[in-house]
Amino acid sequence: MKKIILSAIIFSTLTSACVAQKLPAKKEVMNAMKLTNAYFMNKWPDAGKSITTNKVRPSNLWTRAVYYEGLMALYQLNPDKEYYDYAVQWGEKHKWGLRNGVKTRDADDQAAGQTYIDLYKIDPKPERIKDIKASVDQVIKSGKFNDWTWIDALQMGMPVFAKLGVLTKDYTYYEYMYKMYMHTKNVEGGGLYNAKDGLWWRDKDFVPPYKEPNGQDCYWSRGNGWVVAALVRVLEIMPENAPHRDEYLKTYHEMIKALVPLQRTDGFWNVSLEDPTNYGGKETSGTALFAYGMAWG
Repeated sequence: MKKIILSAIIFSTLTSACVAQKLPAKKEVMNAMKLTNAYFMNKWPDAGKSITTNKVRPSNLWTRAVYYEGLMALYQLNPDKEYYDYAVQWGEKHKWGLRNGVKTRDADDQAAGQTYIDLYKIDPKPERIKDIKASVDQVIKSGKFNDWTWIDALQMGMPVFAKLGVLTKDYTYYEYMYKMYMHTKNVEGGGLYNAKDGLWWRDKDFVPPYKEPNGQDCYWSRGNGWVVAALVRVLEIMPENAPHRDEYLKTYHEMIKALVPLQRTDGFWNVSLEDPTNYGGKETSGTALFAYGMAWG
């Protein structure tokens, strides 16, 4: 089983792997993951401490939630109690809550629920999933499914719905996730997925007539990486008989086929997939997500 934590370090070995057609040894990969994670945990010993950049943000928003996805994947491969305790500390510091509360419809807020659910499965304390389940349930109850207006939201939100579907054995979560996904794909901004190119525009502001400086469509590397990760995560989480798997798998294959010829000779992808001169140079986050998706498939 391939885990998302690999994406945290895959770019550091990608170049040599592409040139030599040889993957690094499992022990080497594990050591790199453990070292990377130790750096993060040592830098942020207080898991509840707010993040300060251009403004102060709580540490239960999407940027930190993505890290904890990786931490829990690492814990599955290397069950170090220190990893589990650090994740629990994060949940407890936030009282297992979501940024902006249970009424939030924002996938960036709900992303924390992925780890909350994983921790609940290890130790089923009701408070661990109370808020994330309430938040998703109120989204479903509203009957509205146009919340995912940007493609990053697919990776922040879809795995939460899939995990709740597995946990509760209630297919309502799968069906509503599909409705929201299909709105993003085919309706939002005229549809954010370009089936002809097998790639996604980031949001409605980047749908044509918007063009990159070289005249090509604007396909953001990391944004498309988030979609690849979302599809892989959902396919990994849902049972084989869950509805709409064929749709997710079909789109996954289309995207991977489209991405292969866009890869740079050094193994990376560009920030703008079809304009190498716009913010040109090696792009690590999209590259890591693409490598993760390709490794899964």
